[in-house]
Amino acid sequence: MTALGTLYGVGVGPGAPDLITLRAFRLITGAPVIAYPAPDTGESFARSIVADMLHPGKVEIPIVIPMRTTRYPAAEVYDQAADDIAAHLLDGRNVVLLCEGDPFFYGSYMYVHDRLSARFTCEVVPGVTSPLASAAVLGLPLVSRNDVLTVVPAPNEDDTLRAQIAAADVTVIMKVGRHAKRIVALLHDMALFDRAHYAERVTIDGAEFTCPLADLGDREVPYFSMIIVQRKTQRDEI
Repeated sequence: MTALGTLYGVGVGPGAPDLITLRAFRLITGAPVIAYPAPDTGESFARSIVADMLHPGKVEIPIVIPMRTTRYPAAEVYDQAADDIAAHLLDGRNVVLLCEGDPFFYGSYMYVHDRLSARFTCEVVPGVTSPLASAAVLGLPLVSRNDVLTVVPAPNEDDTLRAQIAAADVTVIMKVGRHAKRIVALLHDMALFDRAHYAERVTIDGAEFTCPLADLGDREVPYFSMIIVQRKTQRDEI
């Protein structure tokens, strides 16, 4: 009988290829099958990070999820992706599923893992997450001593965001995009506007941008952006 293949959920970090771990590099270059999330228009961000590592002859499985403001029925997409990947695993081929950042931190890999982990060996290779990368680029320590860090998605309702921010020492607001003006107004109202920093496309050459939120102005804000709110500084504790 043919031994079953292994599914690897591999974090490829926030954008810079040289932030990929050595283990991720070994798996990506060695796997016969590479899967990755992709939009219905344009290239896959996850694939673009590792493009120079993909040698000819690899089988590629794009997991195409249309980008819509309304919720798309993604379950059908992940069902099909799981079936496509399972076919290779059953034939003994290992599959690497790429994921921006970390596979288990808002990562699309987790939905395939949930569908296949009971039938196949699945291993997760962690990656650098965008909040950590943003803090590093900003030169902004995230937490110290007994600080509480909260990570929240920008689409949350205002009342929910207000409570989450108020309960944390540091808040990372992810996926800002079209919610930017609303969140800026909320932070103004909470008197935290001057305690916030903005970051977009961190570690991506030619696209990275960071600034104090007060300097953001009317800049168009992409989906891959975040705001870090610190209700106090490390100096406040010393």
